[in-house]
This record gives sequence, structure tokens and C-alpha cells, in this order.
Amino acid sequence: MNIKLETQRKIAASAANIIIILFGILMLYPVVWLIMASFKEGAAIFSDPGLIPKVWTIQNYLKGWNGIGIVTFGAFFSNSFIICILCLICNAAFCSMTAYAFGRLQFPGRGILFGVMMLTLMLPAHVTTIPRYIIFRGFGWIDTFLPLIVPKLFATDAFFIFLLVQFIRGLPKDLDESARIDGCGKFGIYLKIILPLSVPSLITTVLFTFLWTWDDFFNQLLYLNSPQKYTIPMGLRLFLDSSGISSWGSMFAMSVLSILPCFVLFFSLQKYFVQGIATTGMKG
Repeated sequence: MNIKLETQRKIAASAANIIIILFGILMLYPVVWLIMASFKEGAAIFSDPGLIPKVWTIQNYLKGWNGIGIVTFGAFFSNSFIICILCLICNAAFCSMTAYAFGRLQFPGRGILFGVMMLTLMLPAHVTTIPRYIIFRGFGWIDTFLPLIVPKLFATDAFFIFLLVQFIRGLPKDLDESARIDGCGKFGIYLKIILPLSVPSLITTVLFTFLWTWDDFFNQLLYLNSPQKYTIPMGLRLFLDSSGISSWGSMFAMSVLSILPCFVLFFSLQKYFVQGIATTGMKG
């Protein structure tokens, strides 16, 4: 009887694995098609139904990297990396400070302020688009990176604050008491106790910030006007012409290069990302 049950479990597990693999292949197919299409000649991308190119070429990558006019695609990569790195540093630093205040410190109005912050999660981002644009235009920040970076200095991403608050609340408060006995102040506890123990949730914050900023098109389109300051999403748009003459091969090739940093970052931090998500909210 036990052998029969064990056999049934193995069959069920094998069937589940096969289904998961098939779904995985189905989800990865568009990515594989994109990679294969980037090595096809321009005329064969949509006329050749096969996945594997009949004639392999790297001209799409060479032409795509040259970009448009005097601006190469390397400049778009550089701009995207600058914005993403500054945003993730600011989010990790200031969202963690805010989360530490909500999670550990006692001050008047803490509950009300935390509730207001949580309400901002339900506010559609597009509702604040026009007010933000008017404010930043008044500051003279249009066509600069400042509207994309400066708000991060004020911990405006409530999702990351909530994520970090839940993680910090799960840390033993005895550690704070021990640090106070050793002479640590509030900021010392944050630097020496809370911050090192919050590494999994901080890495989750860094990963999400990078991915969301890297893929952001709307805000960059709203504030950046000069091609020299364009980011990767805006650079990819330049390959598409409304008149019908579009460089599909170059766009696909640069799209492949643009997803590489996301893949590398995600898979290199996957262990910490899963740990940060799994341990968030374990204690109220």
C-alpha cells in the first residue's frame, strides 16, 4: 500500500513538474524569439516564420549601438545607469531611515502619519503627474535628471517603506536595548543594528527600484527632451518611425542588450530577494 502511495506521489510530482516546465517554456518563448530575431536580417524578421535565423548577422547590434545621429546607444545606457544607481542609493538610504522611525521610534502622530503614507499606496501615480510637472517646471528642472532622482531623497516610495517597516518590526527589540546599554544612540542603533540585519529587505528594495526605474518610460518621456539625456526606453522608441520606416532589427538587438542588466541583477540577488520577501511581515 505504501509503495502504491509513493508511486502515485512520484507520478503527481512528475506531472506537476512537466506542467511547470511547459508553462516556463511558454513564458520564455517571447524572449527567445526576441533574441533570435535580433540576429536576423531586417527583411527576414517578419517574413521568416522560423525561430532560428537562416542567415545569422550581427549588423543589427552594430547599427543599433551607433544609435541615431551623434548620440550612440552607449549614451542611453550611461544615462539609465546614472539614474538607476542614484535612485536605488537614495531609496535604500532614506526609505530605511523612514522605516526605522515608523518601526522603532515613538513620536507624536506616528500612527496617523503611517496611515497617511499607506493611503498614498492607493493613489494612482497619474493623479499627481500634472502637479509634479508644474512644480518641477517652476524649479527649472525640466530636461534634467533631477525630477527623476530628487523625490527619492524624501522617501516618496511608500511601498518600500512599508516593506522595510514590516521587516524591522520582526527584529528583536532586545538588540536595541543591548545597544543602548553599550552607549548607542538612536542613529547608532540604526547604523549598527537595524541596517545590517535589514540587508535582505534592503536588497529587495534595491532590486525593485532598479527594475522599475530601468523600465520607466512615462516619467522619462515627460521630463527629458534632449536626445543626449535620453534613457534606454526612450532610445528604443527612436528606432520606430511613424512614417513606417522602422529599424526593427536594431531595436530588437538593443532590446536584448537592455534586458541583460536586469537578468544579471535579478539572478545574482535572487537568494536575498526571496529571503527578504519571505521574512517580511512575519511579526506585526
